[in-house]
Amino acid sequence: MGIFKNQQTKSALMIGTVSALSYWICYVVRNILSVLSPQIVETTDITVEFIGVLSTANMISYAVGQLINGVIGERIKAKYLVSGGLMAAGFCIALLGLIQSHTGILVAYTLVGFALSTIYAPLMKVIAENLKDIYAVRCCLALAFACLLGSPTAGIVAMYFQWKAAFVICGAMAVISGAVFFLLMVFLEKKRVVQYRKQKEEQKKSGGIKALIEHEIIKYSLISVLTGIVRTSVLFWVPTYLSQYLGFSPGHSATIFTVITCVLSAAPYFNNLVLYDRVFKRNRNKSLIFAFSMSMLSFFMMFAISNKAVNIVFVLAAIAMNQGASGILWEVYCPSLGETGMVSTATGYLDFLSYLAAALANLLFANAISAIGWQTLILVWAGLMASGFILVLPWRKWRSGKSKRIAPV
Repeated sequence: MGIFKNQQTKSALMIGTVSALSYWICYVVRNILSVLSPQIVETTDITVEFIGVLSTANMISYAVGQLINGVIGERIKAKYLVSGGLMAAGFCIALLGLIQSHTGILVAYTLVGFALSTIYAPLMKVIAENLKDIYAVRCCLALAFACLLGSPTAGIVAMYFQWKAAFVICGAMAVISGAVFFLLMVFLEKKRVVQYRKQKEEQKKSGGIKALIEHEIIKYSLISVLTGIVRTSVLFWVPTYLSQYLGFSPGHSATIFTVITCVLSAAPYFNNLVLYDRVFKRNRNKSLIFAFSMSMLSFFMMFAISNKAVNIVFVLAAIAMNQGASGILWEVYCPSLGETGMVSTATGYLDFLSYLAAALANLLFANAISAIGWQTLILVWAGLMASGFILVLPWRKWRSGKSKRIAPV
């Protein structure tokens, strides 16, 4: 086939496939507790509030780990960090199905978060430093697909296995995938498909932070916070929302959530290839304005419409459009930072902000469900997207345009 004659295409396919497979398993591990939550709450003395604590502890450890491992990722090869993280996460998640102590469960799930934080930033460094332009963006698109595919995979495991067995099976998948990733990366290094750049120390000191600021790191830090809350925390509570607010049984909630996440797995392709590439002609800001506004509107429709089927459609639309904004950050902005020499550090930092915000929001959401009710919480979610919409409006251009109009001739 013609496409395989291009070396960059071949490299992108190989790097993208290996990275996506590992990231897929990462998100199976990340989502397994979410899809099992209704079953666990119904059959054990574990409460929704305790699951909220578990999720928050996991997200905080993941966030802190991203900050640490993003920096470490500039110095240690991805084959060690990613494979080690997957295997460690596998052992820890399996413990949730084997131990009885609530304290033990909390410790194990917290360690899962830190172990998984070794994966994303090193993968982004490999992609950004070995692939150019559109090839890097398409590889990141594969990561986004793998991320979303993790939820339905976890849902399938939850449908066919009792919750304790589901944790053990999920853990075994992670351990095996960690070993496979290491072997595949060794192969890619020998073929020189994957190589590691060494940036000079003086370049790091003189240009790193300044270059990131010039690349709008502050603006995208705020976008990371807003999209991270919906991308991670809101999605985590969807099975509980389906069960408690819309009245579905735990089994039906898990099934619907699996269908939702299957559909969402196609959202990155629509957002990137259709909206960003074709409709908005690769204009990042126009894409962000559209995504935030549509997500905000969809959350408002969730609040206004009680029909279950229609409500689920807007749940899907709200999260999909938020993922459109998130996709600009992770699939377009982060790969563009290759020239700064700080891809892993910047990606780890942005992911740190994303998950720290999601962790804090998650704890608030767990208590807000009983304190203020689901409808008010939906309005809070809509407000977050409204904040994103205001953030990405081209205020500077409007101000400069206004100044030009009123300037004396």
